[in-house]
Formats: sequence, C-alpha cells, structure tokens
Amino acid sequence: MLKGESAEQAKLFNLCRLTQKHKHLFHIPNGGSRNPIEARNLKYQGVKAGVPDLFYPFPNTKYHGLFIEMKYGKNKPTKFQIEWLSYLNSVGYLAVVCYSADEAFKLLEKYFEDKV
Repeated sequence: MLKGESAEQAKLFNLCRLTQKHKHLFHIPNGGSRNPIEARNLKYQGVKAGVPDLFYPFPNTKYHGLFIEMKYGKNKPTKFQIEWLSYLNSVGYLAVVCYSADEAFKLLEKYFEDKV
C-alpha cells in the first residue's frame, strides 16, 4: 500500500489516465532506498541527487517543459532539490514543488493551457 508522497504521485497518474490527459508525463526514479551496489551502479549510470520526480516534455510559449518535485505533508525540498529547481527554472523550464496530486494536476492543466 502506497503512502504519503508515493500515494499522491500514483493518484496524479491515475487522474491523468482517467481524464486521458498529459499522457507524456513521466516519473524519474532517482530516489528510493537501494542496496549499496545498486546505488553505486546507478550513480555511474547518471542518477543525480535532487532531480525532480516528474517531467512533462511539452513546451508551451513560455517554457521548454515542466518539472514537478512531489512532496507531502511537512516535507520540504532538500538542498540538492532546490539547486536543481533553481537551475531548471534558469534555463527555460518551469520547475516547481507540489504537495498533492490535485495541486499537481491543476498545474498541469494550467501549464498545458499556457496559463502559467
């Protein structure tokens, strides 16, 4: 059973499926607990601390695409996440933190309609 941030993220993808919208949104599985060997191998393969959870590779008139870092409850972005969000925003992407599936879905809708 998923809880917290994972449950909200799953709910977001379910909303996308149910509404048949934003089918190109995808998860970047950079986080999570792994055994030391797997973690080392993934680091060699390019996994980077702080990369946002989700990417929507759809440009609108203002941005190249949308990155979303999902958080839940009182969780706050880490130093590395803040650095990534800042960098991505500085090079033409919209990169934000969302605290619920509903907030993220509303953002996707506004972004898609070019109202962000």
